[in-house]
Amino acid sequence: MTWTVIDRDSGTPLFRQLYESFRSRILLGELKEGEKLPSTRELASSLQVSRTVVVEAYEQLLAEGYIEGRHGSGTFVSEGARLRLDTPDAPEPEPSFRDAWQPRSADDRERIDFRHGIPALDRFPRKLWGELARRVCADASAEAFGYGRPEGRRELRGVLARYLRRTRGVVCEPEQLLVTTGATQAISLIAKLLLKGRSDVLIEDPITSDIHTMLSLPDTRLHPIPVDESGMITRLLPPDILPKLIYVTPSHQFPIGGVLPIQRRVQLIQYAAAHGSYIVEDDYDSEFRYESAPVSSLQGLDPDRVVYIGTFSKILSPALRIGYLILPRPLVQAARDLKWLTDLHTPSLEQLILSEFIEEGHLDRHIAKMRKLYRKRRDFLIRQLLHVFGDRVKLLGCSTGIHLVAEFSDIEFTSELLSGVEENGVKVYPVAVHAFRKDVQQRRLIFGYGNLTEDQMEEGVRRLNASLRKY
Repeated sequence: MTWTVIDRDSGTPLFRQLYESFRSRILLGELKEGEKLPSTRELASSLQVSRTVVVEAYEQLLAEGYIEGRHGSGTFVSEGARLRLDTPDAPEPEPSFRDAWQPRSADDRERIDFRHGIPALDRFPRKLWGELARRVCADASAEAFGYGRPEGRRELRGVLARYLRRTRGVVCEPEQLLVTTGATQAISLIAKLLLKGRSDVLIEDPITSDIHTMLSLPDTRLHPIPVDESGMITRLLPPDILPKLIYVTPSHQFPIGGVLPIQRRVQLIQYAAAHGSYIVEDDYDSEFRYESAPVSSLQGLDPDRVVYIGTFSKILSPALRIGYLILPRPLVQAARDLKWLTDLHTPSLEQLILSEFIEEGHLDRHIAKMRKLYRKRRDFLIRQLLHVFGDRVKLLGCSTGIHLVAEFSDIEFTSELLSGVEENGVKVYPVAVHAFRKDVQQRRLIFGYGNLTEDQMEEGVRRLNASLRKY
């Protein structure tokens, strides 16, 4: 009897082919429990393979419990090895808005995607990073390959503290720094740390929709504070509640793009002090400021009340998954404990590589290089939007970052309209998705330009205009 087909041209070893054939038939019940198998000599002769091949396959099946040998009787299919799956088919998973982040077909890959928050992925300094990685792996002590501290490598924390003091006006010691696996973990940690029991939280409106989710813990009430072209409107801060946390993006408000002026910063800090609140400053991409030097951090004005969050996802690459928290001293130990219980520590080797990258001046040079590139791409996108839409469009938040907002005077971006735009091969992102009051944001779109070429942006704006003309 021939039990399987052997493909000698396959790259899979012969014993593995035989093993997988038997395994599959046993799981499906084609070979019954207690059924006797042919001897190794008989099967080897039938398949015209060496007996060693059959012996190896049988030994693997025996080791995994699919078959059993009975002394003096032969080899048999074991009881309980058949896999019975009589449950109904699992339902298809619900589609997620994040599915749009990853192309799934040729048509998707040809789509022009104005997704915000993505840097120029092809400009990541691969060769230099690889050289640093080889050096770190060769020179690092054995200790670096073991479990790390929850707060992160001392080398990176020291380098970061000096870098942020010099470039962002942050006031801190390395002991106040907690290295996280991206900014998302940093936000999650601080929410769990501060929002215990009944909690009120003030957040900007609009603000990235992920923040709504991460701060919506049990017994937490979110209070949206409107923003304008200068950020959070601090005169609207509610006088009659005691928020535990105030979440702001003062150096580059997301998504509208405003920079919080000093008068509002002072008002916000005084409000937080009077109400016993911590301010969480998310400083996600302020390094890329085009009309002047990056503005100083809010944290530098009140280090004892402001929690500062930063990330390297926009500066270098989202693939690094390295972010950080700078904490007021009373929060440091509790944050370390929580980080330890979350994932022990952020990968150590990447921290050491990043530490060398910053210490040797490569980060400063990379930011300077990318600022020129992004400014050029920003200027090109502005020209395209104004050329195609003229005075029908008003542009917001152009001074900083790698996205801008376009407000259209005569169009409301309904889900039907956005679907039609996407069917025409261009993906745009409505501000309303990130807003509590969606009605006031219906005319605004977010255009990310960090990871798009000029040709792609020109074609994307052309496709958008063609889609809008149909409506």
